[in-house]
Parts: sequence; structure tokens; C-alpha cells
Amino acid sequence: MEREKGIGIYVHIPFCVRKCGYCDFLSFSADRAGRSAYLEALVREMKLQVSTDRVDTIFIGGGTPSILSPGEMDAVFQKLHDCFDLSGIEEFTVECNPGTVTEEKFSLYRQAGVDRISFGVQSAEDEELRALGRIHTFRQAEAGYDLARKWGFDNINVDIMSAIPGQTKESYERTLSRILAMEPEHISSYSLIIEEGTPFYRQYAENPPVDEETDRWMYERTGELLLAAGYGRYEISNYARPGRECRHNLKYWRREDYLGLGLGAASCLACGDTHERFSNVGDMETYIRRLEGGVLPTDEGTREVLSRRDEMAEFMFLGLRCMQGVSLADFTDCFGESAMVCYEREIRFCVEQGLLERSGDLLRLTPRGIDVSNRVFSLFLQ
Repeated sequence: MEREKGIGIYVHIPFCVRKCGYCDFLSFSADRAGRSAYLEALVREMKLQVSTDRVDTIFIGGGTPSILSPGEMDAVFQKLHDCFDLSGIEEFTVECNPGTVTEEKFSLYRQAGVDRISFGVQSAEDEELRALGRIHTFRQAEAGYDLARKWGFDNINVDIMSAIPGQTKESYERTLSRILAMEPEHISSYSLIIEEGTPFYRQYAENPPVDEETDRWMYERTGELLLAAGYGRYEISNYARPGRECRHNLKYWRREDYLGLGLGAASCLACGDTHERFSNVGDMETYIRRLEGGVLPTDEGTREVLSRRDEMAEFMFLGLRCMQGVSLADFTDCFGESAMVCYEREIRFCVEQGLLERSGDLLRLTPRGIDVSNRVFSLFLQ
């Protein structure tokens, strides 16, 4: 089918030097043979997914994509170019761990058309990095960042984290100051979430590493310092210089088409007047076996054609993640109905509680609504 906009492609590289204690992502360590078997399967998946659709964003994430050798990553790049129309690429991101980057890797990334680097720095305090299980020091993070600049990357994201074990208000303020001194174009800021099934859950589920008052202070201080430094908050956890918002991630929040490649990767593609959502299997052995047999590794239990009601709900709660909010006119254009009628009870309640506000055509979260955004979103899912 003819698409008005280009699609985004996400490629999952599940490998890490070692898994951090807080991480519940689909990632793990692997030897060269394990990586080779996976990359062969990934290439097969690309061949099966070959498409003439125009691709305008690519995001290679993980895991730690920068753990791949230049030869391994080059095979991924080459197959992407072979199987998809990349002539209209607007943004091409690779996630990197500062402890795994080299001159040779950045040279390859530039040659392949990568124009955006995302560094998982997390903290400027080495003790906090060790507590998280990160493999790099802050000095290595600075060196990796400087190396990316040397190779001409002028669009860099830095991830930072608050509520880390051992973190204090003073140490977090130092992290913010040191990250701002680096002057990245984009900053993603997250509070540590203790996920069930992780080593941190066993250690901190009953005794969070940072008390609620300190966690709250860190959250507010992040916004104060980043906004004062010229970063606009465009999504709940993301800040950017003007025009440097992550175009690929905006696809998720704007309900645009994206194709996920690799272990456990998720996709959402237009299907007639609605969308179809599905994910790949998350078991490595099954993923590789399916592709060796020439079968796409889709987990059929995840396949879902969204109903009209699902589409409406997603329009609201995904759009509200962005600080601009949702356009009521766009809702009407999309569904032929008024959001103020379809969600009259939910919107009225949120406005009365000071969680949503209307400004002309836009409905958006208030500062108080941002604080309890999950509660607001859940109202549109009932």
C-alpha cells in the first residue's frame, strides 16, 4: 500500500559486555560465535522483509550495538541498504556504550550514513556507575563523546539517570552540570525503575535506593537546569535543542509506521484503515531456527489488529506523552468524531483535577498531570 510518510526501522542488537543489575531489556552477553549466528539470522530477516517503502528513520538499539566489531556492524549496514529504500533517510541513530567505541567504529558509522549517536552515560559519578554495573567510567564517557565530535557527529544524545543507589542531591547536581558542560543536542532523563525479575528488584524492591522526597527533587531539578540551559522538553523524559528532537522516537508517539527487526523487536504498520501491531519472538534459539527455515520470526501471540477504539485511545495517550499535546482537530480529521465528545467524562475529570489543560486546539498535560501521567493515560484505556 502507498504510505504518505516514510517508515521507521528499529534494529535490535541484544548483546552487552555484561548485563546491568537494573536492566530488564532483552539483552545478554555472547561470544563471537553467538553474535555471528544471530547476525546471520538478522540478515535473513531483512531479506524476508525487503520492501520498497521509503525509510526515513533508522534506530539501531539494544543491548549495546557498539559492541559489534566494524565487520559485524558493516554487514548490518550493507543489508539495510540492500533491502530497503534509504534514499530519504532523515535520521540514523546508533546507540553506543562509551566503553566500546573506537575511531574505526565511528569511521564506519559515518561512511554508512549514521548521523546521530546516543550514549548511555547515566551518571558523571564513577561510584554510581559501578553501583549500576556500567562498564565505563565518566572519563571514558567524555572521551567517547569527544571522539564522536571528532568524527563529525553533530547530533548526540546522552542518557542520564536519577535515583541511583548511593546518589545524593549533590552528586546528581554534579552529573547534570557535567552533562550540560558537554553540550549534547539531546538529553534523555530517567528515574531508575526497580523492575521485577532484575537483581535490583531483589535488593531494592522493599527499600528503594533513594527516598521519595529526594527522587522528586531530582526530577524537578532536571527540568529547571535543562530548561535554563536552552533544552526544550518535548516528551515526558526527553529534552532537546530546537530541531533536535529524536525523529524516530516521535514516530512511536505520533502513531506512524515502524518495522522492528531482530530479537523481540516490535512493529506497528498500517493495515487498511487501522494498524497492526506485532513483535518478534524473544527466544534466541527460536528466532534463529525460524529464519534458518525461511520463516519470519513473528510471535503470533502478539499480533493484533487495532480496533477503532484502540486507535482512538492510542491517539490520546501517546499524543499526551508529548508536551505539545494532542490536536483536537487532528483527532476529528482522523476519526470523524470529536475527542471532547468521545472522551467527555475523562477529559472533564482531568481538567477539573488540574491534570489536563486546553489551549485552543491543543489538549495537553499540566505540570501536575505530568507527575501522574500514567494515571491520566489509564483513563483513556478503560
